[in-house]
Formats: sequence, C-alpha cells, structure tokens
Amino acid sequence: MKRIILVFLLVMVFIVVLVFWFYSNIQPASGDKNFGSFVIAKGSSASQIGNKLKSSGFIKNALSFKIYVQFTGQAGKLQTGEFRLSPSMNLFETVKTLFKGPVELWVTIPEGLRREEIADRFAKTLSRDQSFVDEFLTVSKGAEGMLFPDTYLFPKDASASGIVSRMTKTFDMKTADLSSPAGLTFNQRIVLASIIERETKTPEERPIVAGILINRFNVGMPLQVDASVQYAVGAPSNWWPILSADDLKINSRYNSYKFAGLPPSPIASPGLSSITAAFTPVGSDYWYYIHDSDGLIHYAKTLSEHNDNVGKYLTR
Repeated sequence: MKRIILVFLLVMVFIVVLVFWFYSNIQPASGDKNFGSFVIAKGSSASQIGNKLKSSGFIKNALSFKIYVQFTGQAGKLQTGEFRLSPSMNLFETVKTLFKGPVELWVTIPEGLRREEIADRFAKTLSRDQSFVDEFLTVSKGAEGMLFPDTYLFPKDASASGIVSRMTKTFDMKTADLSSPAGLTFNQRIVLASIIERETKTPEERPIVAGILINRFNVGMPLQVDASVQYAVGAPSNWWPILSADDLKINSRYNSYKFAGLPPSPIASPGLSSITAAFTPVGSDYWYYIHDSDGLIHYAKTLSEHNDNVGKYLTR
C-alpha cells in the first residue's frame, strides 16, 4: 500500500513539475512588443520551426512548441511563408498567428512555362482573380523568356507589376556575367535557351542540343523543333499540345519547320541550365536528336541515322 502511495506521489510530483515547466515556457520570450519577420521554408518540420522560433527570439522553448502542436494535432498543418510575430506574444498566440496564414507566400515557378502559365500560377497561389492575370499579361508583354523561374516569397496582395519587376530583375542578375559568343546576340541566345528548355530533359544533354540547333542555324536549315510550333498553336485548354500535321503548316514565324532561323522571341522561361547551354554550346557532328519513350536522348549525324533512330525508338 505504501508503495502505491509513493508511486502516486511521484507521479503527481512529475505532473506538477511538467505543468510548471510547460506554463513557464509558454510565456512570452520578452516584453519587446515590436513585430518582426519570421519565414517558414517549404518542407520544414515542427521541430525545425520550433528551433527557428527559439533562435529568432519569438518563443522561450522549442520543445514546448513541438509538444503543443503535436498534442493539438496541428504539427502537419503548419503553413509556409512569411509571418509577422512579436516576442511579447505567448506560445498560444504565436501558434494561432502561424495558423492564420502567412502575410507572404512561397510561389514556385518551374522552368519552361510561358507567360500565361506563370500568371495563372501566381493567381492560384495568391488567390487572385482574372483581373490580376490580365494585368500580369499586360505588364509582362515583351518579357517572355525573362521571367526567371525560381521560388519567390510574395505578399498576398502583391501587384502584377511588382511581381514582373522582381522576376525580370532576377533574370538580369542571373545573366549579368554572361557574354554572347560571336554568331548570335544576347537576345537570340535567350530565344535559343527557351527552346532548349522545352526540347531537353537533362542538364547533360542541353549543351549538345544547343550545338545541334546552332549547326542548323549556321547553314540556314530550319530548326525543326516542336516546342516553337506548340508556342504558336497553344491555347488555354492546352498550352503545349501534341502537334498535328495541320499544326506544322501554320503560317507563323514560330513555325520552325516552315521558316529557317530562330523564332522572333523566346517561347518560355528558361532555367539557368538551359541559359548556360545556349551561351556555351558543345560543338559536335550531330544534326538530329530524338527522345525515346523513356526520355533517353539519341543523336544522329545524318538524316539516315536519324530515321533509323525514329524507327528503332519511336515506332514500336
């Protein structure tokens, strides 16, 4: 009986100590009432967020944060983005603020999207309407290929012009040290990079494909790339359609089967890998390339070799 009482007392003492510890650690980290920025990166765990809140001075104890969000079942519901927090907020207030949603949101723009797709992605992520999309397309006119694909942090109420300005400034920064070799201007290299982005699958093949396309360009041969024709015939229902025989007859300067030379402007936003390939192509004796059904690329030096590759890899 005494043993049971002793165990009971020990349990009670443990509970009291635990409650006291938790109560003391949910108090504000300080009396500083100023608000500061707190950013939760994509993929952050509750433990990582708690540690960052502690190191940033917004909470007293990281473990108390983790215990609270785990106990209340909220650990997996934490949002990413930028939040405004104050050290004068207690733990409950801090968590409540985090679950209200960020004042700024992460927006990821992958490589190879055209302006319309980028506008739609921002509109969906920032919960904006069609007027935002229309404004984005207006202010980004002429900037195709220069809306640098990246992961950005933007306020929910960011203006279309502000977004376009930041994306083009990022493009300028990323390409500032590039100089165009003889033969093509800087802008032509960006057009080439946009084609490479849509036509290739791996960083390794991009400089080789760039060299192939430059080989064709230098002798006045049509580039014959599907991506530029897709840009010409794409529609909101499908911006990058599988091409038909009629599509290949379209009378457009983007029809690289019908017209020699580069299209008049970029067809999408290339990533740094494709841009680098366009500025530093690898010379070779190859003139043709195809991707098989597994996405592997096959090169050919002659049309006969290319036709053999088509028969071998695409007509199974």
